[in-house]
Amino acid sequence: MSLEDLIAQADARGLAASGLACSDRCVSLLVDDDELLRPLWAHLVDDSDWSESLAKVRAAVDAVEPGSDSGAGFGEGEAAGLARRMLLTAPAERSGAALREWADACSLASLRLHRLLDPADPAEPSEGAVTAGSDEAVRGADGAEEAPPLVAAELGRQIVVLQLLAEHGPQGLRRAVDVSGEGRRVLRAVVSRRARGRG
Repeated sequence: MSLEDLIAQADARGLAASGLACSDRCVSLLVDDDELLRPLWAHLVDDSDWSESLAKVRAAVDAVEPGSDSGAGFGEGEAAGLARRMLLTAPAERSGAALREWADACSLASLRLHRLLDPADPAEPSEGAVTAGSDEAVRGADGAEEAPPLVAAELGRQIVVLQLLAEHGPQGLRRAVDVSGEGRRVLRAVVSRRARGRG
């Protein structure tokens, strides 16, 4: 089943977990705190209101100066901006159209972010190769075949998280957190290698 199909069929908890997992993998571009989103995961476990914890996360993220590409490699400033937007646009209420729109937007933003940072992707800003349309296409059937490695891996993680929630409900959340943590470490290593390459 494609990522598009999984998002379309996900329930509220699955959508929230999908959006949160994308944000959790990318938050290291903004803050050096792997526990920042932990309270939000806890709210998914017991299905409690996350609005107060979300407000604290938003405040922490909002305090970070928006990134720019100045002094960084191509795409890193835009990537940080995408990560920031994911968290600032999270809905306080985990239901309805707003939640589905957020999960869908996070999926696309995370794929775009990984494409921007993928060392195997030859795209340059002037070429216009990094587009929302290309990331949309990746989410369809056989999309991973055309994706660069970092994007394909992120696509796989998004699929796994949605499958875990669809098959195991709240019991799948622990594994979803592990999958997100793995992706966060990969992304942090990619950024670190890029920084060493520029040095």
